[in-house]
Amino acid sequence: MANTISLPKELNDVVEPIGMSNGLTSVFIEVLAISGSILAKTNREKEIIIWLAQRDQSVVGIGTVGFDIDEMPWTIDSFESEKNFILDTISNAADGLGWDKLSYKPRQDWVVNCLNQFGLMVKVFNKEDVDMDNYIEWSEIEEGDDNPTIPRGYPKCEKHNIYLNCHGCILCNNGS
Repeated sequence: MANTISLPKELNDVVEPIGMSNGLTSVFIEVLAISGSILAKTNREKEIIIWLAQRDQSVVGIGTVGFDIDEMPWTIDSFESEKNFILDTISNAADGLGWDKLSYKPRQDWVVNCLNQFGLMVKVFNKEDVDMDNYIEWSEIEEGDDNPTIPRGYPKCEKHNIYLNCHGCILCNNGS
């Protein structure tokens, strides 16, 4: 199995979907989580990075973490700043920001190629493309949730200094 990241169907002819092996997907998500954890300042930025880090194949299963860009937790009111943050996260990840936290040396050309493709997808994705059904799901906060998807207080891993998600630290889970 493998994973695919794509745009909504009506935009797929603008930018090709990214098809990645399971190993490449893990590296792709990890370097985005690292870069975003370093760059995130606002709670929304932290939530977006945590959402990406939840695509942890070592926990949820290999070949199951692909997504469409419109599934990301975009908000209407802050869409442009969220988009700029993701583009900045992608650019810095492609430049190697925080790669020293990895316990292995990834195949840089493959990862950077996928990051660049992801950046193109995000650039062509606009506020009008946000899936409103998904938006409603992300904007609703469930009070009293004992096991929230996004850990309260946005804690970071003591070892890797990246945001924890409901599955823990994506780097610790993968043996880094």
